[in-house]
Amino acid sequence: MMGKRWTPEEEAYLRENWKLPMEELSKTLCRSEISIHQKAGKLGMYRKKWTQEQLDYLQENYGKYSIPALAKNLGKTVNAIKVMRQRLGLGAFLMNGEYISLNQLLLAVSGGSSTYSYKMISWVQNRGLPVHTKKVENCTFRVVYLEEFWEWAEKNRSFLDFSKMEPLALGEEPPWVAEQRKKDINAFRLQRKDPWTPAEDSRLIMLLKMHKYGYAELSEMLHRSAGAIQRRCTDLGIKERPVKADNHSAEAKWTDEDFKILADGIRSGASYTEIGRKIGKSEKAIRGKVYFVYLTENADKVRAMIGDQPWGSGAPVPTVKQAVHLSRTRTETKAVLEQLAGVLYHRTLELKKVDYDHYFQRAMCMNWDDLHSCCAAGCEDCDACIEFIRIQPQYCVRCGVTSFERTENRVCAPCRAARKRQGFRKYSYLNSRKGA
Repeated sequence: MMGKRWTPEEEAYLRENWKLPMEELSKTLCRSEISIHQKAGKLGMYRKKWTQEQLDYLQENYGKYSIPALAKNLGKTVNAIKVMRQRLGLGAFLMNGEYISLNQLLLAVSGGSSTYSYKMISWVQNRGLPVHTKKVENCTFRVVYLEEFWEWAEKNRSFLDFSKMEPLALGEEPPWVAEQRKKDINAFRLQRKDPWTPAEDSRLIMLLKMHKYGYAELSEMLHRSAGAIQRRCTDLGIKERPVKADNHSAEAKWTDEDFKILADGIRSGASYTEIGRKIGKSEKAIRGKVYFVYLTENADKVRAMIGDQPWGSGAPVPTVKQAVHLSRTRTETKAVLEQLAGVLYHRTLELKKVDYDHYFQRAMCMNWDDLHSCCAAGCEDCDACIEFIRIQPQYCVRCGVTSFERTENRVCAPCRAARKRQGFRKYSYLNSRKGA
């Protein structure tokens, strides 16, 4: 221990075993490494000096390998690596290498890491940011390789906001980053994202009461997106709404040049507002056209689908649910669904080998199954059926009307629908009052 005198036996053991690792000497002699180094210096014994080759190796690989691995490769102790690290000014372990910690990345890109858990879901799980795990001594860190990050960032350039990121905050940047930063700064100038002020609310109400401005004009005057204006109207409980755009005039029609500008804007990472100003349309119209073709408003996903091809290339095939709501596929899809329903119905009759259509009394029987178009009692001839149970009348406690249903209900179907509408109106009213 420190302060304890060295015995001749200890000095002899130190001379004979000086080449052993320092950890083993410290454990055998029950002395600290500092005490052993001091005694060895008095006895004229020194470890091998660092060669220039070893110094170069340490500077090149510090941060790539763990400190114990560096010590093993260089034939040095862990303490010697730490001492030389300080002398060379290499800094913290995670700050040296081709990667940085995930927390440092979030701080550099978004200006803060207060929403760390949200970004783990949004960035890592949903959008696939490549994250690795590094262990430094007894601590484990999430790290991101800068080369992988820039590849991921280029695919998600519309999702990230490079206006919050200081230039060269992560070292050398790809050529496209500077251009995208300018576009993001310009997008913030066109559309503010900070909280609404009372003065802005008053101006919004005043402009809406004039009944002559649409979303495009309001967005340009207030420097807010169409979605932000629509949400603010709901939060404030404003009854007036922006004037609807005329989508049937000759000026409202989309031209080939408009589609070319739209495709080039998405490829270059421009915002929907900026693209809309070039075309002369509102941001809402741009978003609607993008979803109409590519079934998503996510510009990064659309960029991956369109590639270097003209507008409309790589568009996905809509699902049945999407096709029913799209104007370009609604009529055809409904016709196909009707045909499919007819085929399934006749196929069911073939499998059952019973045609119940001419039995009118099935609609009054409790055993009839509307979903599967069959008799739950297993009867194949309703005229000779002895399992017939007539549907009993029920009386609505809300309106008093007599109804006939197979399931027991104290409220008739129209009153149940009215209750749902009443609940929706109450929910909307209470939430609008909270926003105000």
